[in-house]
Amino acid sequence: MKDTHETNLPAEETGKLEETKAPEVTPENNIAAEVETTGTVEETTETATDATVTVEEATANAIGKLSKEEILEKLTELVNAAAETARNEVESLKQAFYKIHRAEVEESKKTFLEDGGEEKDFVAPEDEAENKLKELLTVYKEKRAAILAEEDRVKAANYALKLQLIDQLKILTESQDDFNKLYNDFKDIQQRWKEIKLVPQEHANELWKNYQTYSERFYDIIKINNQFRDYDFKKNLELKTALCETVEKLQTEPDVVSAFHQLQKLHQQWREIGPVAKELREELWARFKAASTVINKRHQEHFESLKSKEQENLIAKTAICEEIEGIDFEALKTFKDWEEKNKEVIALQEKWKTIGFAPKKSNVKIFERFRAACDVYFNKKSTFYKGIKEEMEKNLELKKALCEKAEALKDSTEWKSTTEKMIALQKEWKTIGSVARKHSDIVWKRFISACDYFFEQKNKNVSSQKSVEQTNLAAKKALIEKINKLDETLATDDALAELKGLMAEWNAIGHVPFKEKDKIYKEYHEAVDNQFDRLKVDQTDRKMQSYRSNLNDMTSGEHGKGKLYGEREKLMRMYDRMKNELQTYENNIGFLSISSKGGGGLVKEMERKIEKLKDEMALIIKKIDAIDENLE
Repeated sequence: MKDTHETNLPAEETGKLEETKAPEVTPENNIAAEVETTGTVEETTETATDATVTVEEATANAIGKLSKEEILEKLTELVNAAAETARNEVESLKQAFYKIHRAEVEESKKTFLEDGGEEKDFVAPEDEAENKLKELLTVYKEKRAAILAEEDRVKAANYALKLQLIDQLKILTESQDDFNKLYNDFKDIQQRWKEIKLVPQEHANELWKNYQTYSERFYDIIKINNQFRDYDFKKNLELKTALCETVEKLQTEPDVVSAFHQLQKLHQQWREIGPVAKELREELWARFKAASTVINKRHQEHFESLKSKEQENLIAKTAICEEIEGIDFEALKTFKDWEEKNKEVIALQEKWKTIGFAPKKSNVKIFERFRAACDVYFNKKSTFYKGIKEEMEKNLELKKALCEKAEALKDSTEWKSTTEKMIALQKEWKTIGSVARKHSDIVWKRFISACDYFFEQKNKNVSSQKSVEQTNLAAKKALIEKINKLDETLATDDALAELKGLMAEWNAIGHVPFKEKDKIYKEYHEAVDNQFDRLKVDQTDRKMQSYRSNLNDMTSGEHGKGKLYGEREKLMRMYDRMKNELQTYENNIGFLSISSKGGGGLVKEMERKIEKLKDEMALIIKKIDAIDENLE
């Protein structure tokens, strides 16, 4: 529905000044006035409609910042008022409410799906606020229907009254009564015409045209004397000059929308005021028109700026949709991949919330596109998690079966054969994939406890262990003495070969008494480090030799095999992490090499990091191989 307070006015009231003339009519310009007033109501309707739409968009932007509770509070006030000006605001409040409501439902649905629920089983929770909204809208529609019906009745009555006034005005133009009486009757008709406001839109232009025609004819036919005519012109000049001053002040009004609406009312007043002296008409009208043009231009620029911002918002929202739609699901193969991508999607959703409205014709469409893209992503994610969950459950059953086998073997005294079986179970364990985090530690502790128990019993069964440890201690002391007295006249390669041979002998010697372990280990490493320093051995070889000794000590204590398996899993995790990090560096260096200018320093730094990672990964592989040798 258009705002009838504006659209029932001729063009001078709407600020479309470039196509209209001053409304003062005298016998000299009667014909021109009739031509100029034709079609002005249609132009006014178009201008007012554009203004109404842009004001609605500005109001919608403000409403978009309200919460559901604030929306209901504001809507309650509007429902109680049930004013015509509130209709578009009520619609904006409803749209803003359902935007929040849909977002809450989508969040509930996302949580439901992430918790493992099926999309077909999802039921949106009941929202009491939505029920309250529907009640308020029902009351508002009933009130508005009653108000509109009353407005239609009033317009019809006003139309009939104005037809009567035109008939009375026509009679005045044909009457030969006393001039004073005719003049008073004419002024009375003018006053009553002003007091009657709204009429049906389809009759507004015709009514005004007929009223203007007979008003002009009255001045022509009655031949009003100069005294009354000049007095009327003088009063009209005062009123129209005051209107010009008011419009000129509106040029600096900060609220351009308010200034525009005030201008419409001033145009209505202008046309209701009669003519001024002929020699002043063009000048006065030009002044009024010029001031009005400034206000109309500011109003147009204001809403063009709003439309420009909405177009920018549409571009930003389209980019978000394209980014989500462009996700390569084939590349998302692990939990880590999905978690990283999920953070990106959540960030895009948060960014969407910070962007204002798009143009009205595109706003719903772009939101539906965004929601559809998000639905596709989260459905794919749910499908992936469901498949991984099934695989983990299968792995859990396999590991439980290995636990049962290990528990069945742990009390066996067939040391050799059972040892082989236990080692086979441990190797099989390594081939089984991951299980859910909540089960991982539990099932691992169950398995390793059974393994450790068996190997502990096996170690306790070796009756000569203490005697062997003393023998080993003596052998290691002798070996340290040999390392310290390594022939310094030997060539470096020969000396290094002999040193490694002695180190191999050290690793081959069994355990020593526990209380002597740290001391003998320290003496050994001091001797080896001294020889390494003398022979200038690189750090990698040193680390591996030291690591092998560490492994040897690790297996000598309680739960030795379990410690080795734990160490191996830790190294595997480190290797996987470094592998991913290496992949990232290699991708980045490829990008820098292709697209960066002046990035030589960055490329060199990246290459240095890549080489360092490769060295560390190679060292980890050697350590894993060393562990596997100890497990055989």
